Amino acid sequence: MNFQPLANRVLVEREEEVTTTASGIIIPDNAKEKPLQGKALAVGPDAADEGISEGDTVVFGKYSGSEITLDGKEYLILTSDDILGLLK
Repeated sequence: MNFQPLANRVLVEREEEVTTTASGIIIPDNAKEKPLQGKALAVGPDAADEGISEGDTVVFGKYSGSEITLDGKEYLILTSDDILGLLK
């Protein structure tokens, strides 16, 4: 994949969800919500100026960004305004 976001956009791969609870109960796919954090894979120049780097784990809002498919895999494109914070 060769994707370079423009301006303040960030390409994010959502983190995989936990499919079982701590007690071992399996959560069915239709009951799961999409995770609200992920790894920044590519960062536009303006987002980099705001302190977001490739490899950062970012937290974002539930309805943020645009979903795209690259090489058969789903990703999310967010603006730096959609990103609520970084997990360190």
